[in-house]
Amino acid sequence: MVEQLLGSVVKKEQIFNIPNILAFIRLLLAPLMFMFLVNQDSSIFQGIHESWLNYFAAFIFVLASATDFFDGYIARTFDQVTILGSILDPLADKMLTLAGFLGLMIQQEASAWAIYLILTRELFITGLRVSAVSQGMNISASWTGKVKTVIQMIAIGFLLMRWSGGDIILWLAVALTLYSGYEYVRDFFKHNTK
Repeated sequence: MVEQLLGSVVKKEQIFNIPNILAFIRLLLAPLMFMFLVNQDSSIFQGIHESWLNYFAAFIFVLASATDFFDGYIARTFDQVTILGSILDPLADKMLTLAGFLGLMIQQEASAWAIYLILTRELFITGLRVSAVSQGMNISASWTGKVKTVIQMIAIGFLLMRWSGGDIILWLAVALTLYSGYEYVRDFFKHNTK
């Protein structure tokens, strides 16, 4: 009885650790940012210039991106890596980048082809990762995958702020996204042909 009680306390502690809470906050911030990007003609934003709504969206994006850095840092440094965290973190990243890219595409500030290529890769690799987990494979992000995420976030930031060079960074993000997807596919098939 005592062992079961202690086991459930440990499980609760693992679920409600700081990295998981930060990832959950990022999950909540993503739709808020999307709302600022796509509902600019809504009555709730009446009287607020669209550039200010983009600034609010950019602020939310920077805040959410900071939680991405800190949840990973805290999880690794203080040995708080959990199964829930390994699911929440990439999901929160994808929801945040999806909100940014789709919002920018709807505003016609980002190439629809670039967004299509990025989202197609993300959906395909997510399915591949689920398959890999079911086979007991290590699914942690590669170095290229981490750089890809950072470049995607920089591209979104530049495009949100309407800074020059945003399109170039977006297409760099596309190239890194496709290359890191190739790495996942290559490693998956290497593992399955052993």
